Amino acid sequence: MKDLPRPQLEQRLAELTLELSREADRGLKLDMTRGKPSAEQLDLSLPLLSMPGEKNFRSGDGTDLRNYGGLEGLKEARQLMATLLDAPAEQVIIGGNSSLQLMHDTLVRALLFGVPGGTPWRAPLKFLCPVPGYDRHFALCETLGIEMLPVRLLDNGPDMNQVEDLIRDPAVKGIWCVPKYGNPTGSVYSREVVERLARMKTAAADFRIFWDNAYALHHLYFPGAIIGNILELCAQHGHPDRAIVFASTSKISFAGAGLSAMAGSESNVKHALKYMAFQTIGPDKINQWRHVQFFRDGAGLTEHMQKHAHILRPRFAAVERIFAAQLGGKGIARWTAPHGGYFVSLNVFPGTAKRVVALCAGAGVKLTPAGATFPYGKDPEDSNLRIAPTLPPLAEIEDAMKIVCLAVEMAATEKILAG
Repeated sequence: MKDLPRPQLEQRLAELTLELSREADRGLKLDMTRGKPSAEQLDLSLPLLSMPGEKNFRSGDGTDLRNYGGLEGLKEARQLMATLLDAPAEQVIIGGNSSLQLMHDTLVRALLFGVPGGTPWRAPLKFLCPVPGYDRHFALCETLGIEMLPVRLLDNGPDMNQVEDLIRDPAVKGIWCVPKYGNPTGSVYSREVVERLARMKTAAADFRIFWDNAYALHHLYFPGAIIGNILELCAQHGHPDRAIVFASTSKISFAGAGLSAMAGSESNVKHALKYMAFQTIGPDKINQWRHVQFFRDGAGLTEHMQKHAHILRPRFAAVERIFAAQLGGKGIARWTAPHGGYFVSLNVFPGTAKRVVALCAGAGVKLTPAGATFPYGKDPEDSNLRIAPTLPPLAEIEDAMKIVCLAVEMAATEKILAG
């Protein structure tokens, strides 16, 4: 497209301006900002609202779920969530509804008390952040005063040559990882990458991998991707405490009323429980029990997620179809075709992502802010956009993606003409 004659580009810009103006006149209000489950997906878990039942308040071992206690979580809930964490049940801690809260608290404990065998983390303090990545991970670091170092995210995980170079700095205390169907690219870590993360020599002895397995079962096509077991590999390579794994049912059951969980080595679990005991006398065991009753086991989780995939596949297919039809072959955009997760990563013509977001907003489509997938909101190429096609109905997704395509082409044409 950039090689087209100037008069042709100017004519196309006029056409695009008119088309977007017509879309704006429709008065659409479409929100594509966050990866929320759709109402159809939430309906899949409606039976939870009537569980566990008025008389069903004792767990398998007779524990009265209405009372205090059980800081680590019910045995049955730990067994259920072990499926998401790829960990032994005895190394699992059940949290509330938010794995993000578990991550926050784990970071704060490290800052205040250190990690097992270490001292409290003090400045200068740095974290490696594969990009494009999850904005809420970055917001945690920024809020807590942790310097973020971007690392290139490839199709098979972070650029390990870059990672292994940066961990020579003892101030680098950790790395964020979304190993399966990453946010926003849908990338899946290869066995080689997981192995290198587990065995690498870090200057900081108390280095931690924050392994956010948020999309462990969120396949669009079953049986789905399989990744290396980070806890097992770290232990095999002599770093049993290195990885802490997080997950939740936020996009499996109810986004605001699910279960979260974390897993780690025996020493990491003991360390976390020691300080969690000052935060609460006991978790919401009734919510844990209703999830156990509803899902039963790992097979039940998988069966449930197949229903999610049936709802989501047409949405992702619509994004791919419209992008291919309207942007394909023009040399102004690239996008991912994930096999799972909640997002599509769209790379537009360099220097135009902010303009695309503004043009879409003017036509009634709200997108995640440009730069959100980079630390401090600073995308050096102003190119990456996160597309979240899960929440709106299919017809609205199609409308929104057509507007996105018009905005991408218009912003690219403007940039090319500006020289």
